[in-house]
Amino acid sequence: MTSLLRSRFHRMLALMILVGTFGFAVSSSADHGSKSHRQVIVPGEDRFAPFGLTIRSGESVTWVNMDTDDHTVVSDDFFNTAGHNGTDVLIPGTDNNGGQPGTFTLHFSHAGTFVYYCRFHSHLDDAHQPKAPGPDGGIQDPNGNFGTPMMGIITVLPDGR
Repeated sequence: MTSLLRSRFHRMLALMILVGTFGFAVSSSADHGSKSHRQVIVPGEDRFAPFGLTIRSGESVTWVNMDTDDHTVVSDDFFNTAGHNGTDVLIPGTDNNGGQPGTFTLHFSHAGTFVYYCRFHSHLDDAHQPKAPGPDGGIQDPNGNFGTPMMGIITVLPDGR
C-alpha cells in the first residue's frame, strides 16, 4: 500500500472509531425532500457538531459557522461516495461577516458518505498525530501548534419512500 493510501486508510479508520465512540445524529422526517439539517461549528471549540450525521437522499445539510473565526468545508474525495467531490468552501465567521454566522448548504441526491474537514486545522498523520494543514496554511499559535483536527462525516441513506 502506498504511503498516501496508508495515510488515508488510517484517517478513515480514525473517523470510523470516532463515529463508533461518539455516535450519530440520526434524522427522521416524513417530508425527506425539504428537510435541512444544521451542522454547527461550536464557538471556541473548533469542531463540527455533531461529528457524524445521518440523513436520507434528497435532503440538505447546512453548516452554520457561529465561531468568530473563518472555517472551511473541504471534501475528502478519497472516501466520498455521496457526490460533491472537489468541495472547498470558506464559511466566514462572525468577525468577517458583519456579526452574522456564515452558512453553506449542500443538497445530497444519492446515498453514500461525505467525509469532510476544515483546511485551517491539522490532520492526522500515519501515526494518528496532528500535523500541519499543508500549503494553504492554517490557524497556528505562537508555538507552532495547529490545534486539533476538525472533521466530520455525513452518511446519506437511500430515500426509502
